[in-house]
Amino acid sequence: MSISRRGFLSSAAVASLAASVNAQDKDKNDTARHAEPLRAAKRPIIVCANNGFPYLDNAYSLLKNGGDTLDAAMNVVQGPENDPFEDSVGLGGLPNEDGVVELDACCMHGPTRRAGSVGGVRNIKNVSLVAKAVIEHTGHVMLVGEGAERFAVAMGFPRENLLTERSRKTWQLWKEFHSTDDWWGPGMASPQWKAPDTSSNSEPWNERLQRMEKRASAIGIDPEFRMAAIHRIVFPPTGTIHCSALNEKGEMSGVTTTSGLAFKLPGRCGDSPIIGAGCYTDQDVGSAGATGAGEENIKVAGAHTIVENMRHGMSPQEAGMDALKRIVRNYNNDMARLKFLDMTYYILRKDGAYAGVSLWEGYSPTEPHKIAVHDGTRRSEKTVPLLKGASQEFPPFPTLPAGLIQESEYYK
Repeated sequence: MSISRRGFLSSAAVASLAASVNAQDKDKNDTARHAEPLRAAKRPIIVCANNGFPYLDNAYSLLKNGGDTLDAAMNVVQGPENDPFEDSVGLGGLPNEDGVVELDACCMHGPTRRAGSVGGVRNIKNVSLVAKAVIEHTGHVMLVGEGAERFAVAMGFPRENLLTERSRKTWQLWKEFHSTDDWWGPGMASPQWKAPDTSSNSEPWNERLQRMEKRASAIGIDPEFRMAAIHRIVFPPTGTIHCSALNEKGEMSGVTTTSGLAFKLPGRCGDSPIIGAGCYTDQDVGSAGATGAGEENIKVAGAHTIVENMRHGMSPQEAGMDALKRIVRNYNNDMARLKFLDMTYYILRKDGAYAGVSLWEGYSPTEPHKIAVHDGTRRSEKTVPLLKGASQEFPPFPTLPAGLIQESEYYK
């Protein structure tokens, strides 16, 4: 789940955005401003985070041929969980500040109205399936930490080292150069929080980055990944995947899985293992999930809020926009803080209507937020943003010299 770390806003843009949000609160035609595109609702359909795009065809075939909705959703999220180069989920996930990978997941099975969740799990790759096993083999909903790991082993999941060489070396570089920029408080919600003053940095950024690149080479980070690793250290990423699946009969399920915030405090859980925050499915109404600033999503119970909004008549897009506005409300429209947050919601209604909404347009003007959809046609679609512009990197740093860290597929 994830505070965005990409894209910078000027102070003028921040002031403009603050005025925009205030205007939205007063504008009676706000819903029209975010007019929903007309889409013919189809079933079956799968809606997920865009990192699930490569795995949609197999999952859709399973769903189309009568497979269970939760099995179809699991089929999608296991792709990133098993990919050692996807460093935000499962195997190869970036570790906590101690260099240990900790994973979180939850799922809900609509047809039987059951839920399962695990948090802070070490040494087990497919925690989405462990959450499903909690549903199938216990009378509980949530297991965490050592107990969740022992349960997984009892269920036949093998213990394995989740820290790949690439992730380990990235963590080692972070430890040497950036471990003082950690996730100890105060957090952005605290009245004592202030954006770091970076104007007094004595070392020019080009010199600092050159030293990091030299050290990355010395510890054996592959040349083609070297600058991407540095980018992850300067701007610690997060990552998650959510997937909701709906079959022709109107049965639906959802699942969310993550390795969480890079270099986080050991034991930190975001919204991904929290039923009602990172994922929520109600067989009568719809399913929703989230990626983004996990702590903020917990505070608004985002996925549950969206499903309840749809229960009371809101469209998928309206329901998601309302949840995003609650995040904005929690910060009193303070753009000095909101610019460091981001959130994307993936929303699916029981009739097949869907939406993808986000707090900001993307991580940068060239990297918009997207959702992945398969309803017979596999595709990616841009989200509908509440606020114009890109979220800002956090922790914030001076604008980097052009060409030192460039956008590439490695940073996504």
